[in-house]
Amino acid sequence: MIDRKERIRLGMSTKDIVFAMSGGNPGAVRVCMEILTTDCETDPLAGGYMPLLQLDNLNIWDSRIWMLYKDVCGESLPKLLTVIRAYQMGELGGATEDAINHAIDNRGDGLDLDAIMVAVKERLPEFNQEV
Repeated sequence: MIDRKERIRLGMSTKDIVFAMSGGNPGAVRVCMEILTTDCETDPLAGGYMPLLQLDNLNIWDSRIWMLYKDVCGESLPKLLTVIRAYQMGELGGATEDAINHAIDNRGDGLDLDAIMVAVKERLPEFNQEV
């Protein structure tokens, strides 16, 4: 079991949340900002800070955010949001905490993005994976 040390706290500004999650890593800052500005286009039911809260819950911070985006999801924000949503909805398509962290550590190995994307789309038809 991973020791939980969430970084996001009630009352933080958007700037504080982005800095806390990214640790100043330029790639992670970029991903966090993209999540905050475009996530509603992909997942209209989540919106706002939910994806960042879920990353925080998974203890995925700093360069690991960038690695998830770049190495695991092929620089696709919709894929990253799909992985997060799959985990949040009950580990759909094998998106477990361990599998996600293993994929980050091993350049995507062990995470079947196609199965995850199908599972999320089946449960949430309005989820737009093409943005």
